[in-house]
Amino acid sequence: MASSETRSAPRYFDLVMAVFVAVLLISNVASTKFLLFGPFTFDGGTLLFPISYIFGDILVEVYGYARARRVIWTGFALLFLMAAVFAVVGALPPAPGWEGQEAYIRILGATPRIVLGSLLGYAAGSFSNSYVMAVMKMLTRGRWLWTRTIASTMVGEGVDTLVFILVAFAGTQPWAMLWPVIISNYVFKTGFEALATPVTYAVTGFLKRSEGLDVYDYGTDFNPFRLRLATRTEGQAPTR
Repeated sequence: MASSETRSAPRYFDLVMAVFVAVLLISNVASTKFLLFGPFTFDGGTLLFPISYIFGDILVEVYGYARARRVIWTGFALLFLMAAVFAVVGALPPAPGWEGQEAYIRILGATPRIVLGSLLGYAAGSFSNSYVMAVMKMLTRGRWLWTRTIASTMVGEGVDTLVFILVAFAGTQPWAMLWPVIISNYVFKTGFEALATPVTYAVTGFLKRSEGLDVYDYGTDFNPFRLRLATRTEGQAPTR
C-alpha cells in the first residue's frame, strides 16, 4: 500500500479533520452543563465527545499517526482560540441595555484552570489514543480492528478524564463528587466506542477503498511535538 507521503492531498482527509475539530469545539461548549442520564452523572459534552475518539481512530487507521498528529494540534490551537475569544468577550464591558452578561460569564466564562485542564486533557488523551492505535496496528498487522479501537479509547479516555479532573478541579471540589463524574464519563465513553464499532469498521473500510490508503507507522517518529509529515521511510505498509 501507499506510504503516508504517496498522495499529498487525500480526498476525504479535510472532511474528517473538519468533523473531528467541530466535535471537539461543540462538546467543550456543551460541557458547561452537568447532566443526570440514568445512573450516570456527566457533563453535556460527553454526549458528543466520544465521537472525536472514533474519528481519531479513523485518522490513525487510514492516514497514519503523522497526519493524525497534525489534526490533534489543529484541534488544540482552535480550542485555545475559542477559549481565548470567550474570555476576551466576557471581559469587555457589555453594551448598554444588554442584560446577558451574567449568563454569558456563567456559561462561557470558564476559569483558567478549567480551560487548562481541558486543553491538557485533550492533548494527552488524543496522543495516547493515537499512539496505542498505531502501535497495535503494527503488532496485529492490521487485523482485529475492534481490539485496537476499544483498547486505544480505554487508554485515551482514561488519560483525558483524569488529567482534566485533576487540573481543573483537584483541591476545589470534594472527591466524593468528582469520582462519580470520572467513573461515569469513563464508562459511558468507552461503552460508546464499543457500541460504535460497526460504524468505525464501515467508515474506515470506505475511506481505505476511496483513498487507496492503509498506512502502517513503521519507522514513524511518535514524538507528539514533531509537526511535519512522515519521511519516505515512515508510514510504510508491510509486505504481503
